[in-house]
Amino acid sequence: DTDEEMPQAEVAAEEPEVAEEVEMSVLDALKEVLQKAMVHGGLKKGLHECAKALDRRSARLCCLAKNCENEEYKKLIKALCA
Repeated sequence: DTDEEMPQAEVAAEEPEVAEEVEMSVLDALKEVLQKAMVHGGLKKGLHECAKALDRRSARLCCLAKNCENEEYKKLIKALCA
């Protein structure tokens, strides 16, 4: 019988990765949310699709472009959002 030492394996305790907190503007955050919604099939575009989603109350967020000049469109979307 020999007294040989067995090499011991060292296991480093894994520290949880800390996600870096990056400050982003409201516009950047909105772009990220819209991109994720588009990837997952939840983004509705155009007056017809948006009006249907708003009417069904399935919409979580509605963005109306500032350059929309048709007052009837604005009135419709604002009414459906209320």
